[in-house]
Amino acid sequence: MRAYECVVVLKPDQEEEVLNGTVERLSAVVTGQGGTLSEVNRWGKRRLAYEIGGFREGYYLLLKFQGEAGVPAELERVLKLSEDVLRHLVVREGE
Repeated sequence: MRAYECVVVLKPDQEEEVLNGTVERLSAVVTGQGGTLSEVNRWGKRRLAYEIGGFREGYYLLLKFQGEAGVPAELERVLKLSEDVLRHLVVREGE
């Protein structure tokens, strides 16, 4: 199993329950594919370098997990389909 990091920028106008649901859904994707979630860091609202979708701020979230090659692929698929996600990036740690 390899180590991965995923940074997600969510829409800033969401309520706490929606943010918690998004974190739970992403965690379920990782664990459902046989991966293990080692860390979830909520960085909170930050100002964006440029406007994305009419938003000047975004809610940042960092996920660290271990898994096989199919885990990040499935996570990216789910992130692309989510309307709450402004941007995301999944990278392998150590590269």
